Amino acid sequence: MSDGDRIVIVGAGVAGLRSAERLRELGFDGEIVLVGDEPRKPYHRPMVSKELVTGGVKPVAASLEPYLDLDVHWRLGTRATWLDSKERTVHLPGGESLWYDGLIIATGVYPRHLPGSPRHDPRVRVLRTVEDSLAVRRALGNSNKSVVVIGSGLIGNEFAASMRYMGRDVTLIGHAKAPLHRFGERIASALTKEHQHHRAKLAMNTEVRNWISTKETVGLHLTNNQFLVASCVVLSIGSVPAVDWLRGSELTIDDGVLCEATLFATGAEDVVVAGDVAKWPNLRIDETPRRVEHWMNGVESGRAAAESLMLGRGNARPYTPLPRAWSSLYDARLQTVGMPSLGKDTIELSDGVTGFVRDGRLIGAAGWDRPKAMIHWTAELDRRLPVPEPVFPAPAPSPADTPIGEDILAPFERDFLSETPTEAVPAPERMPWARVPAG
Repeated sequence: MSDGDRIVIVGAGVAGLRSAERLRELGFDGEIVLVGDEPRKPYHRPMVSKELVTGGVKPVAASLEPYLDLDVHWRLGTRATWLDSKERTVHLPGGESLWYDGLIIATGVYPRHLPGSPRHDPRVRVLRTVEDSLAVRRALGNSNKSVVVIGSGLIGNEFAASMRYMGRDVTLIGHAKAPLHRFGERIASALTKEHQHHRAKLAMNTEVRNWISTKETVGLHLTNNQFLVASCVVLSIGSVPAVDWLRGSELTIDDGVLCEATLFATGAEDVVVAGDVAKWPNLRIDETPRRVEHWMNGVESGRAAAESLMLGRGNARPYTPLPRAWSSLYDARLQTVGMPSLGKDTIELSDGVTGFVRDGRLIGAAGWDRPKAMIHWTAELDRRLPVPEPVFPAPAPSPADTPIGEDILAPFERDFLSETPTEAVPAPERMPWARVPAG
């Protein structure tokens, strides 16, 4: 890319914003157009299921401010409808089109639909955007009945904890054995105890059999024969990549946009992908393309995609992060590092920290309220999962080629490696480290 070129970024979330910042940081002086389907500029999406839904902060307080002058053309409330990759054109509603010299795709994901649920009912909501959060608050204000959340993943558990913070009765429904069971028995058990301590109800190993909508409430008949009456139901059963606008574009669409290790879309010379929608092989783990839906991956992949686009496909370097994420649930803190989902076996690394092992190799770790121990195991995984030797020659360093700094990290981005996060967490005593043979 050079001065006078136009780079279009489709997706105005954290990945799109960090891409634009990195382009300017690297000295790109051409035109940047940032297209987003939401009417708002980028914001802290993790707040949607926490502070925003409880009313702890107003939407304006969730805004993500760029740390430098972006000088971009914002096209908010505008959804891309089609990509003509041959003509290098992004099509918009009303017959409008945007030509580009370089394209960054950062459209993220949509909440997954639950078959049979009455989505036409305003009291049955998903929770992805600020507008979703405000709609849930309106539904809560119309009745003091209980709240139901369907889905025992991270967002479902965050929402349940938020409801108890507000003093609302809540029931969490999940088909798994226990909430967050994918992180191992110990973490699932610890979270279950937290829910019970805060009097949140759990309906696990069950699903919704029938829905009944009345004038004032929503009824749910479960497969365990429970009948729940709710003022509001939140669906939190996962997500699907936002790739509908890319069909017919000649990009490979397979649970996201298939990418090379450098985040260049497969077979494309001028298209890179960032954030939740990118499906790429993290060579630090293996050569299998996967998507990673974490806030910090949006930050890091946005910057990496911009770097790749500026270097060009022939000189771009593989994107090889050590995935990591964290969340607060009640007064406890959940942290993950590496790829726990790939683990075939688990091992106790230290009190409160579970290790995930694949083929005798430590591939990930998850900690329940153990920030000090997770600092150690993050460093240990960084050592055990080394970045492979670069296949492409690295360009000579330049003053603009600097790593992201502490001063420009939002609290959500820097708190992972902090022993005292912004959301206060009691600091546990240091635990002795378990010895796991290096794989």
